Formats: sequence, C-alpha cells, structure tokens
Amino acid sequence: MQVQAYLFFEGQCEEALDFYQSALGAEVDMIMRFRENPDDPEQTMYPPGAEDKIMHASMRIGETTVLLSDGRCSGSPAFGSMSLTVTVPTEAEAERVYKALSEGGQIRMPLRRTFFSPAFGMVTDPFGVGWMIYAAG
Repeated sequence: MQVQAYLFFEGQCEEALDFYQSALGAEVDMIMRFRENPDDPEQTMYPPGAEDKIMHASMRIGETTVLLSDGRCSGSPAFGSMSLTVTVPTEAEAERVYKALSEGGQIRMPLRRTFFSPAFGMVTDPFGVGWMIYAAG
C-alpha cells in the first residue's frame, strides 16, 4: 500500500511546479495537459480556455512522489487544514528549505529548536500549501 499527496492548484499548477523545482529541487516526472486527455476528444471535461492547464502531473521531492493538478481551474486553491512535512538531515538544510518555501508565503512558526528537533518550523507557501520543516539531526 502507498499513500500519496495529490494537490489541486486550481489554475496555478505550472507555477507551483516551477516554484517547487526552485525551492526544493523537485524533479517533474510527467505532465499531461487537459487537451491531451485521450478520453475527452470533445474537450468537455474542463472549463473553456483551460486546454493548456495541467490535468495531471507528478513530481519527486527527494524520495517522495507528489501528484498535482489544476483541478477545476477555479482560481481558488484551498489546502486548509493539511500540511506536508519535509524531513532534512541538518539544521543548515532546514534553514535553506524553510527560507525557500516561505518566500512569497507566510511564516506560521519560526524555525527554531524544539524538544524533538534541532530545527523545526512551519510555513505556508505562496500557493497556500502548508509545510512543516523538520531537521532530523
């Protein structure tokens, strides 16, 4: 069994992919646009004008695969009460990831020493995705 996060960016998926490549070194495995959907030859399964938006994408961040989409292209992603956790080996790497993910976003908890980590912090990135950054060492 495997559980994977699937994030719906409601029209900002391409920008999010670019951001995660820059901030986290994410590697994009595949992108399929709505116009490429072989099950929708009449192109009716998405809003008009969204043919070049991303129907499905896959990226790898370290050892983890995250799935992404523009969803219904509503323009209003809602990630609400969930966060992704990034575990890194050092405090220096935690600082780098924390800074990169918070740029253009919002700091929810400053990166600091806790009883369970030498460096832990929480941010919301510019797309509204919550992240917890955890240094293991």
